Amino acid sequence: MSAREDRIEPTGYGDLLEQIKTQVRRARVQVARAVNTELIELYWQIGMSIRRRQAHEGWGTKVIARLADDLRTEFPQMRGLSQRNLVYMRTFAGAFPEPSAQHAVAQLPWGHVTVLLDRVPDTAARNWYAEQAVHHGWSRATLTHHISSRRHLRVGSAPNNFPATLAAHESDLAHSILQDPYNLDFLNLDSGHSERELEDALIGRLTHFLSELGAGFAFVGRQYKITTGERDYFLDLLFFHLGLRRFVVFELKVGQAEPEHIGKLNFYVNAVDDQLRRPEHGDGATIGILLAATRDDIVVEYALRGIGSPLAVSTYTTYGALPDDIRPSLPTADDLAHALRDVPRQ
Repeated sequence: MSAREDRIEPTGYGDLLEQIKTQVRRARVQVARAVNTELIELYWQIGMSIRRRQAHEGWGTKVIARLADDLRTEFPQMRGLSQRNLVYMRTFAGAFPEPSAQHAVAQLPWGHVTVLLDRVPDTAARNWYAEQAVHHGWSRATLTHHISSRRHLRVGSAPNNFPATLAAHESDLAHSILQDPYNLDFLNLDSGHSERELEDALIGRLTHFLSELGAGFAFVGRQYKITTGERDYFLDLLFFHLGLRRFVVFELKVGQAEPEHIGKLNFYVNAVDDQLRRPEHGDGATIGILLAATRDDIVVEYALRGIGSPLAVSTYTTYGALPDDIRPSLPTADDLAHALRDVPRQ
């Protein structure tokens, strides 16, 4: 066979190559996950052994330093056997009395586990963050950010009419994409900002905003035009949620949420349902979220009652929302940038 004939691609060869590539990649991921799970389980076993021996023998903390030295002498090529890590292992075993393989945390890298141990003392909250990190594939930095912003307390807590307007399983899913308040401190807006300034800032930091919204949101447009009757209307922000398979309309208000704002949002949601939603493609009912600086929950409850569209009213926080007597004493992003430039390089 000539060299030229060797280069001729047989029928179906490309499909076979792609299939095998996919299989190899999938296997590599599975192997990496299996190795990680085994490592996490090993760390749990080491931590549990230390806890039991200390409890039985009454050993102090100094024994951990000696143990770390002896283990590194025996396994010089193995990382993770430092005194600090052994302390983490002991804490890990105390935080998860049952074998770690039974928890979502076993599927996380060890660095994620140490973040959970350092920053989340509550067991239920720790398990929630571990499950979310596994499900959404959060990086360590993303996990740390969500813990710092107390995401577990904000998800699903905004007033809404989902139970009355959506099927039970859809209502639960829709709750999972809600937050209250939304943490928009990264915008660094001045107090007294306008709605246009808020919108401009969100679009300018869209990546950060999408991270705050959570997984599944795809940006469709800002000031998205819809024509109803003989007039044009403009939606502040329009998204499509890939998991829920439905559009999500955000209406922005820098003041308190008012009944007329909810009525206007309901109008927008109905228009999107009629003009953009494709039920034949599996699109669900459009969701509307009014994002306001403040709200009166009783007023919101009355305003939502009787509305047939799934709506929610959330609030948001920004740097500008800090009390006036505190805010001037905090450095701005520019202040920090100038300070860092003045620090001598090591």
